[in-house]
Amino acid sequence: MGRTGRGHRARRGQAAAEAVVETVDGGLAELIPDRDRARAWTLLIDGAPQSHVDLDDPAYLSFEYQRRLGHVIDLAAPPGRPVHAVHLGGGALTLARYVAATRPRSTQQAVERDAALVRFVRRELPLDPNARIRVRATDAREGLAKVPDGWADLILADVFSGARTPAHLTSTEFLTEVRRAMRPGGVYAANIADGPPLAHLRGQIATAAALFAESALIADAALLRGKRFGNAVLVSSDGPLPIAELTRRSASDPYPARVEHGRSLTDFAGGAVPVTDAAAVASPAPPPSVFH
Repeated sequence: MGRTGRGHRARRGQAAAEAVVETVDGGLAELIPDRDRARAWTLLIDGAPQSHVDLDDPAYLSFEYQRRLGHVIDLAAPPGRPVHAVHLGGGALTLARYVAATRPRSTQQAVERDAALVRFVRRELPLDPNARIRVRATDAREGLAKVPDGWADLILADVFSGARTPAHLTSTEFLTEVRRAMRPGGVYAANIADGPPLAHLRGQIATAAALFAESALIADAALLRGKRFGNAVLVSSDGPLPIAELTRRSASDPYPARVEHGRSLTDFAGGAVPVTDAAAVASPAPPPSVFH
């Protein structure tokens, strides 16, 4: 049974906007106003930042990992061309809003298990009525199973429960379902959180390599050296990936990232083996210092 509660508004400091707080199935959800952008908000769940949304400019991506996923979206098809996109993990629907803004007439499905969070976000951060975004309140893998064969040009996975990706979304069986739902040449990208010794990330690279012809990893150098906990974006396809342009865009971000691909990615995986449902575990919990 999920927890429910009535929303209430509480002022934080002297900000003109008010924070909005509500208990949802996954914990305490907070929408904190961005003091630098008039109608922008950060969503936190139990104190962990989940999403940032600018209602006036949905093409603005604040979080570094979301900017990297934005590059993947930009390069998944010619500029402005509508796509069929699936978002596993909804949050504040930041990336679905981004696709709708940058690729008008796209048809999108978002899957978010936390039905109370979906209601909260849709009430407080309304979607553009012209955006073709359908939100399913169900488990990500169950929602993916409802996507028709070969429907998706783009599948994005950004699923966290208690700041950890559930085990059943890390396996070869899960990626087999991803491939089933993707059209030939489609692109899959996942937000993966890990820290030293990076065993989870290496296992996810090996799992993708078992299912896809080509993969690339976008991450900052400190994470790749095992110096800190953070987010990496793993991109996979059965066709060629735009490595040169991904590399250029990632390097020119406010928080620059490297792109590992081909032999360097294989070497980084270091002999890790693909993860199956039988052996899968959730991604590691971030250290408390990450959110402070």
